[in-house]
Amino acid sequence: MKKTLLVAVFALFGATAFAQSGSGFGIKAGLSYNKNGDLISSVGDGGQDIIEGAEGKAGYHVGFWGKLDFPKIYLRPELVYSKTKSSYEVDGDSQDYDISKLDMPVLLGYKLIGPLHIFAGPAFQYTLKNDLGDLEVEDVKNDFTVGLNAGVGVNLGKIGLDVRYERGFSENEAEFIGNNVTDISGRVDSRPSQVIFALSLKL
Repeated sequence: MKKTLLVAVFALFGATAFAQSGSGFGIKAGLSYNKNGDLISSVGDGGQDIIEGAEGKAGYHVGFWGKLDFPKIYLRPELVYSKTKSSYEVDGDSQDYDISKLDMPVLLGYKLIGPLHIFAGPAFQYTLKNDLGDLEVEDVKNDFTVGLNAGVGVNLGKIGLDVRYERGFSENEAEFIGNNVTDISGRVDSRPSQVIFALSLKL
């Protein structure tokens, strides 16, 4: 699976050399507001499952992009390192759930008018690391997952601005336990739901 992802990255970025003049590649960075799925915990003394929703928090991303440009549409693959964060109330304490991952969105865009364009496409995600405050967390069930990116952007010369929504589709969880094993345990849904603001620069 890892080899397939790498081959796809090189193929998509390498193809820009054979496209039209509007094609190219560049760098990008930005901020996001992320909210992961529910946390399900079991409290030792009560033996009752408690479902908690996440409180969204800010994150960031940095990465590279390539673009195959055509008269009304374009294809834009990206390779991005993302850091997201959510907060949960676990046994009366607030715990931040941090996730580091590699994202590879493959976006199909449509040029509306002037510099304005819309886009959407699948996002292939590889989880590097996940932490839940001071609780002991296992690796996520699936390192590779798939989501969706959709948004709108403007291009101003070599600079691009866009805002997009990302939603993880593949079910994915990580199990956790408290420092005192008899205290609390459970699992947390690591699928992202986030709004992403990005600044791009064509090189």
